[in-house]
Amino acid sequence: AVPTTQINRPPRDYMDEYGFLHLDKKESDEHNPLSTPAESKEYQQRQTRRLHKWRKMIGAGGSDWKEYARRKPAVVKRRVRKGIPDSLRGWVWQLLSGSRELLLRNEGVYEQLVFESSVSEMDIIRDISRTFPSHIFFQQRHGPGQRSLYNVLKAYSVYDREVGYVQGMGFIAGLLLLYMGEEDAFWMLVALLKGAVHAPMEGLYQPGLPLVQQYLWQFQRMVEELSPKLGAHLEAENIHPSMYASQWFITVYSYSLPFDLVLRIWDIFMLEGMKIVFRVGLALILCAQEELLELPFEKLVAALRNIRQLTVDPDLLLREAMSLRVSKKLEELEKEFKAQAAA
Repeated sequence: AVPTTQINRPPRDYMDEYGFLHLDKKESDEHNPLSTPAESKEYQQRQTRRLHKWRKMIGAGGSDWKEYARRKPAVVKRRVRKGIPDSLRGWVWQLLSGSRELLLRNEGVYEQLVFESSVSEMDIIRDISRTFPSHIFFQQRHGPGQRSLYNVLKAYSVYDREVGYVQGMGFIAGLLLLYMGEEDAFWMLVALLKGAVHAPMEGLYQPGLPLVQQYLWQFQRMVEELSPKLGAHLEAENIHPSMYASQWFITVYSYSLPFDLVLRIWDIFMLEGMKIVFRVGLALILCAQEELLELPFEKLVAALRNIRQLTVDPDLLLREAMSLRVSKKLEELEKEFKAQAAA
């Protein structure tokens, strides 16, 4: 007789290092082609050295972090851009985002919010199973992952009734829950949307998605400036960033790119803010521009929407992204956009 475990085994039975389930290792490599071979001895030794440096930088319970970041901001920036060790990632994200301080100032608030009712409850329930459906933590219907995700999203919809709940928030909260507990994830969501450290993200989710409109307009102008030829081709084919880039901003790439690259982007995002979303998007398009210039409308839209197929090694892509000087231009474009909106 065939053992029950084999009869009931799910069709996706290979789990990658991040907890995503695949049909087999080959599918995992295709899904996440940029992964570093973790079994390499040299890689393991390098990771151990990095972990030691990070632990020394943070101190016990984060006690040394503020002072180190104040004294050596350039070192912090360099190390974050190289990637935060996965075992420390959730903790460092909390330190970078300001969410840890929010939690400590609001003890007991999350528990109260979880038990309040929300007008968004049915929308959240409807979308739960669509959030990282191939991840082991969220796969079980009404399992611990889905319950935690529901609690965080419902609590936020009560905490900020103006924003409430918008579908893209599920991927933000889901990613956070892979690296921290419910209450920590909730306060990080608050820190990001309300702008504890960087510009508030809440405009990405408010009625009319005002910040999405601004960012897409800025992004289009940046493409036109950095590659006039590609900008002209996209315009000639009537391709607007709203057709492919909205989710890049709304979810900070959390399901648009291979997961190891997503994490590297999020490390930088936590330290430097939304600028990295522009930089990565521009780098992706510029790296693929020769191919994109050859494509007509239908294939062009498909290629831009499936940009993960065009991605290169994370280090190469992020090096390209970091080489783009965007801060000053983005500030100028933001002023121009707001002036037009006010006119």
